Amino acid sequence: MEGFDFSFLNLRFLDVLDIILVAFIIYYVYNLIRGTIALNILLGLVIIYAAYMMVKQAEMRLLTELLGGFVSVGFIALIVVFQQEIRRFLLLIGRNASLQKNKAWWSFLFGSKEVIKNNSARIKPIIDACKSMQKSRTGALIVFAKYYDEQFYQNSGEIIESKISKRLLESIFQKNSPLHDGAVIISENRIKCASSILPLTENDKLPPQFGLRHRAGIGISEMSDAVAVIVSEETGEISYAKQGRVRMNLTFTELEKLLNKDF
Repeated sequence: MEGFDFSFLNLRFLDVLDIILVAFIIYYVYNLIRGTIALNILLGLVIIYAAYMMVKQAEMRLLTELLGGFVSVGFIALIVVFQQEIRRFLLLIGRNASLQKNKAWWSFLFGSKEVIKNNSARIKPIIDACKSMQKSRTGALIVFAKYYDEQFYQNSGEIIESKISKRLLESIFQKNSPLHDGAVIISENRIKCASSILPLTENDKLPPQFGLRHRAGIGISEMSDAVAVIVSEETGEISYAKQGRVRMNLTFTELEKLLNKDF
């Protein structure tokens, strides 16, 4: 019995590489929009395009014209509908190629002990403040932005421009403080602003106990490369949001490791 003849495929190595890269991009994009309303929108667009191809083959002229008009502006519609996801995708590419990250690897390889020591010193007042706020059931939202966008953060908040301090963080989030609503933004090893209003996530699959702080923390991590630490006012639970994903009920040891890695 002779084997199957696959010579008609005429595949080159570059063709195989092309298929693998396209599959990787599709998988990466799916991970970006998984769990968000954008996934349902994308499925709707795929269904409409499939219906268009079917009615076109069946020579159903009226439906072909109707769906064809929608498909013809599909590229523009994709840009409008998925502008946040496109922004996230470009930010991730830029972050992975950034000089700051390369410098971090250089420091890790040739000066790791000093980097870890300095980073731990910067993180300690944040960890101590979170411990205190957990005990007192004080809600808090602390955002760590690698690239500080003044127009984005300061327009909705109060400028602080101060060194990181445990007492200052506790004072900001004290329930009677006029700045306790909103987020504190930390960037370049300084507290940049407080009471910043952030965009809420559109993810409809989050746990029902998540309030505005959690949704704002997840939202900013979806549309930028920032990470967010959330202290629950009801339970004191510590959560950590990154790239639209959230880790719940963290210990302070786990929180310190995550901040050492990302901050």
